[in-house]
Amino acid sequence: MDTPPVDAFDTTLVLLTVEEAARRLRIGRTTCFALIRSGELESIDVGRLRRVPADAPAEYVARRRAAQRAA
Repeated sequence: MDTPPVDAFDTTLVLLTVEEAARRLRIGRTTCFALIRSGELESIDVGRLRRVPADAPAEYVARRRAAQRAA
């Protein structure tokens, strides 16, 4: 029996893969890694894996919107 793919918009997820976070933000994987490297998008290490807290994409967008309103 095959399990269905995990939906990046599943609200029960606590941590997202970088690919899932990128899909939520509608950006590419490389851009998402660049945001993580720059510290703009929060992420954590879980062993050898990189995970993005499920609320981090929304927080990133909120900060960007606030910065644009202030400009």
